[in-house]
Amino acid sequence: MPRLTFLNPHGKGSAPLTVDVEPGTTILDAAEHCGARVGHACGGNLACSTCHVWVHEGLDSLPEVADKENDIMDKAFDVRPESRLGCQAPMADQDLVVEITEESLRAWLDENPDERKKALAGR
Repeated sequence: MPRLTFLNPHGKGSAPLTVDVEPGTTILDAAEHCGARVGHACGGNLACSTCHVWVHEGLDSLPEVADKENDIMDKAFDVRPESRLGCQAPMADQDLVVEITEESLRAWLDENPDERKKALAGR
């Protein structure tokens, strides 16, 4: 079973989180399952860019970026060649290492106001 490692799963500087993931599971679904803070304002319906991640390892194992994903990616900040939308990136048989963008973390905190309050209180 492939492994998915999230960098910054609970914010900048948090310890990486590695989980086993069934092939076919999207990065976003895996994040939801393990508690990694990947935003998903549209519910994973390819209508926003809040699940934007950078794929550091295993990018070639993901399906090609479709035109619709590319169009939505235009809404994201700091888009790089290794950028993907987590809702559109299903795991294959290869391990992945992804970094959760600050944009995605902010979106997750906006979607979870109680966690945002805890994060602000911890500063």
